Amino acid sequence: MNGADALIATLVANEVTACFANPGTSEMQFVAALDGVPAMRPVLCQFEGVATGAADGYGRMAGKPACTLLHLGPGYGNGVANLHNARRAYTPIVNVVGDHATYHRQYDAPLNSDIATLVKPNSIWAKSADSPDSVAGLAAEAVAASYGPPGGPVSLILPADSAWLPAQGEPVIAQTPVRPAPAAAAIEAAAKAIKAARNPVVLIGGQACLAAGVREAARLQAVGVTVYSDTFIARTPRGAGAFAPKRMQYFGEMALAELQGVDLMVYAGTAMPVAFFAYPNRPSVLVPEGCASLTLVERSEDSVAGLAALADALGAPKEGPTQALALPDAAPTGKLTAYTVGASIARHMPEGAIVCDDAVTSGAGVAAAAATARPHEVLALTGGAIGIGLPLAIGAAVAAPNRKVLSLNGDGSAMYTIQALWTMARENLDITVVIFANYTYRILNIEMQRTGAGDAGPSARKLLELGDPNIDFVSVAKGLGLPAVSCSTAEAFETAFAGAMAQRGPMFIEAKI
Repeated sequence: MNGADALIATLVANEVTACFANPGTSEMQFVAALDGVPAMRPVLCQFEGVATGAADGYGRMAGKPACTLLHLGPGYGNGVANLHNARRAYTPIVNVVGDHATYHRQYDAPLNSDIATLVKPNSIWAKSADSPDSVAGLAAEAVAASYGPPGGPVSLILPADSAWLPAQGEPVIAQTPVRPAPAAAAIEAAAKAIKAARNPVVLIGGQACLAAGVREAARLQAVGVTVYSDTFIARTPRGAGAFAPKRMQYFGEMALAELQGVDLMVYAGTAMPVAFFAYPNRPSVLVPEGCASLTLVERSEDSVAGLAALADALGAPKEGPTQALALPDAAPTGKLTAYTVGASIARHMPEGAIVCDDAVTSGAGVAAAAATARPHEVLALTGGAIGIGLPLAIGAAVAAPNRKVLSLNGDGSAMYTIQALWTMARENLDITVVIFANYTYRILNIEMQRTGAGDAGPSARKLLELGDPNIDFVSVAKGLGLPAVSCSTAEAFETAFAGAMAQRGPMFIEAKI
């Protein structure tokens, strides 16, 4: 057994059984070791941002980490944007970052870099296994650390000689941490404050937005406490049978206008809401003036237990309100818009579907229609780094192979990680990709005005528009191995989407809105 064997054996022993990889020379021992461990599923991604985004999707759905295999500092660097999203989603991921052999580092070869510094911002734990006998123990430590709580990406740096030299010992089993229940004093304080408030709000995020947490939050709504969720959520149920909390508005002034009159904000599994960006003469903190705030459950604590205890303290019923099933009566017709796309999705998306949402300005059209669709789950863009929708769907499909996965993407977002289509085709994943093609960075056109930068002139428009030439998405998708169709009417999209839902395997639909 060498160090690479010890690493994979320890990962598998700790139920890390999916590896999203773009390896290089320094990782060849790990690649070779895969042949002896069929329990580890290797998935090749032709860009590291796809590998890290896929590991995020897998972790969100599986509730346990996948590993990535990345080639030195540049390989890790290519995956940073989606590791930023994963860190904001608190997704457990074990990054295995290959490095030069320990004795080769001193020569500053062309691919040499300060990997320890590169991984630090988006790793909640990072260490280098500088001897083969340290690999198994550090691998177990990495797995445990990835769970947090609240969890996140970790990085194990694996020098090439630690991978190829003989290693001693058996796989090491990680001591997985358990979320503690919030203190009784926090429950009592929140209950007392809510009873005294005129217009209290509970803001939920993280673990509180999973199915069990949302059910407990619905009980609060039943006794008159308005429940909001964070704007972007790692994973949450939606559709019939689920409670639908209000969603914190993306634009700060809209959020504050909606929250006017709220005199108490209680946080469960999240923290004080702030504007996504700073704007001239607009507030950063999205808590109304004069509104008190307190924390019921820290991110690292058990939000489900905390919400349940608070509901009990307020005398809430055992169940709260849920959405009823209400599908559009007829197929949409006429002009293709985000809302007619949403109507077709609501009509045909099967129960148990997983929606990976990176649709940016087009996402509201789908969300509105799908709110009363068949029960499904949504994975959102948690960190604001666009390009997550396609790789997130890969990870979700690997974690939940018996569920239909729907990937919603803006055309600009999709181009960040378009290589993901090849992996979908190669792995024959049951993913339907929808690209909303409007040939512009619409959100940036909006933000141009909001930041006070003014109207876009000829030079500025060159950085905000995606046409000239328009991207031929159907040709790109077909070239990467997917069946693909372009739709410019509501009728055409209805037919294409219904067909995609009726069959297994990957499908690509361009929606020209």
